[in-house]
Amino acid sequence: MTDIRQFRRRCALLLPVVLLLLGAAAPPERPAADTGPVVSTDRGSVRGRAHGAYRTFEGIPFAAPPTGALRWRLPEPAPRWEGVRDAGAPGARCVQLPVLEPGAPIGSEDCLYLNVTAPAGGRDAGGRLRPVMVWFHGGGFFSGAGDSYRPDRLAVRGGAVVVTVNYRLGVFGLFGHPELGGAPDFALADQRAALRWVRANAEGFGADPRNVTVFGESAGALSVCAHLTSPASAGLFQKAIVQSGSCSITTPPRSLLPGLGTYEPFVPERRTVEEGVLAAARLGCSRPTGVLDCLRRLDSGALATAELMQRFSLVSYGNDTLPLEPRRALEDGLFHRVPVMQGATQDEMRLFLAQTLAAYPIGDEAAYRARLELSFGASAARAVGARYPVSAYPTPAVSWATLLTDASFLCPALRDGRALARHVPTYEYRFSDRDAPNFTGLPEVPGLPLGAAHGFELPYLFTMAALTGPQQQLADRMTGYWTGFARTGVPAAPGAPPWARHGSAAAAVLSLAPGADGIRTVDARAEHHCALWDAQWPGVTTSG
Repeated sequence: MTDIRQFRRRCALLLPVVLLLLGAAAPPERPAADTGPVVSTDRGSVRGRAHGAYRTFEGIPFAAPPTGALRWRLPEPAPRWEGVRDAGAPGARCVQLPVLEPGAPIGSEDCLYLNVTAPAGGRDAGGRLRPVMVWFHGGGFFSGAGDSYRPDRLAVRGGAVVVTVNYRLGVFGLFGHPELGGAPDFALADQRAALRWVRANAEGFGADPRNVTVFGESAGALSVCAHLTSPASAGLFQKAIVQSGSCSITTPPRSLLPGLGTYEPFVPERRTVEEGVLAAARLGCSRPTGVLDCLRRLDSGALATAELMQRFSLVSYGNDTLPLEPRRALEDGLFHRVPVMQGATQDEMRLFLAQTLAAYPIGDEAAYRARLELSFGASAARAVGARYPVSAYPTPAVSWATLLTDASFLCPALRDGRALARHVPTYEYRFSDRDAPNFTGLPEVPGLPLGAAHGFELPYLFTMAALTGPQQQLADRMTGYWTGFARTGVPAAPGAPPWARHGSAAAAVLSLAPGADGIRTVDARAEHHCALWDAQWPGVTTSG
C-alpha cells in the first residue's frame, strides 16, 4: 500500500514540481518596484512589472484567505486595500506536500492569488480589447501552482491576456462531511471566484471580460470539464480548452501496479462524505456535533498528510456544483453551449508506466499477456491482445503503454468529442512530437522511450524548455491556434494548416508535430482502435 501511495503521489505531482523548479530557476528580470505599470482593480490598485513586450501582475488576491473560520467555506471577496499594492511577485502557493523527498507541508492556506500576463500597451493596435485565457494548473488536485507557468509566448505572440490561478488543494479543497451539507468542491469554487474576478477586472488590463477562455492540463483539464458541466459556472466563460484530461479519462485496474485500482477523477458525493466522517474520527473530531469547529482548530500540518491530501483529491458529483458525473452530463447534452478545443498527447501513459517498470516489469510476452488478463479479464484480453500484439511494437512495455494511452486518454477524449460536437463547435488535436523535450528530468527507462508523453505539449505553449528550430515553428503555430481559438472560437493561425471541426470530415483530429508535413488531419478513432475500446470496455468509452 505504501508503494502505491508513493506512486500515485509521484505521478500526480511530477509535472507541477518540475514546473516549480523551472520557474524558480530563471525568473524574468524585474525593474524597480516603483516604476512598474499600475492598474486599478475592484479591490484596489496594483503595480506590476514591465518586461519589454509584456507586463506581469503577480500575487493579486481574488478572494479572502480561507483560513480559520473560513476553512472549508466558499470563497468570500478579498478585502479592499488602500494605496497601490505591489504585484511584483507571486503569492503563496496552496498547502501541499514536497514531492522529491519526505518533508513538512509547504505553502499556506492563505493562497488564493492569481497572476496576470498581458501584452504591453493594453488594447491591441486597432484599439480592441484582447481575449482572456484563464489557466488552471495540473497536479492531481493536490499539488501545483499558477505561477509555475510562464505564458509570455501566449501574450506576446498570441496577443492574449493570460491569468494563472491558485486554488485549494487536497483535503483543503475537496473535503466532504455531513456538517458541510456534502462535499462542496471548494477547489472548483475558488476557480469560479477567479473567473468572477476576471469578469470584474479584465478590462483594466486591456482584455475583454465577455471573451474568456478557460484552459488547463491534467487536473486543470478536469477542472475545465467540471466547469463545462456545472450549472454554477454558467456565464463565466465563452470558450474552453481541455488538455490531457477529458471528462471520461480513466485508467484500467491493476494496469500500473498489481494493487492499484481503477482511477476515476469524479466520484459520488456520498463517497467523499463517508471518507470525511472517517477522517474526522481519526483526527479526534468525532463528537455528535461541532466536528467542523474541531477540525478548524487543527493546524494545517495535521491535515496536510500524504493520506488525507491524496484521499481528498477526487471531485465530487451529485451536488449543486456537479449534479451529474461529467461524462454522463456530456452524453445527455447537459453542458454549457461554448466552443470546445480538446486533445491528448500520443504517448500519455509512458510517463506513468516508466515509473513502475522497475517494480513491476513487463519483460516478455508472457508478462504482457498476464497483465492483459489482470486488467481486462480473459475474454477482453484476447481481443485487446490481438489488436495490440507485442510483435508490432519495439518492446512489450511500448505495447502496454500504447494500449493504455488509447484506452485511458485518446478514445475517451474522442468519445467526449462526439457528445460535444452534437451541440457546439468542437476541435480535437493529438500532440505527436515524439522528440519533445523531456523537461521533467525523469531518466529514460530502457525499453520505453517517453516520446510524446503526458504534459509534453506544455513547453510549446509556456516558456519552460529549449526547443529546436522545427519545434519552435510548431510552438508558434500552436500558440496561434490556441490564441486564435480564444479570440474567435476557431483555432486558425496565419500560415498554419486549417483545422477541421469534429464531424466535418472522417479525419477531423489535427496531429501536431514538427516538420513540413507535421501538422495534418488523422483518423484518430481508427489509429487508436477506439471501436475496440467501445466494445470491450463499455461504461468508460461509451455511455453504457
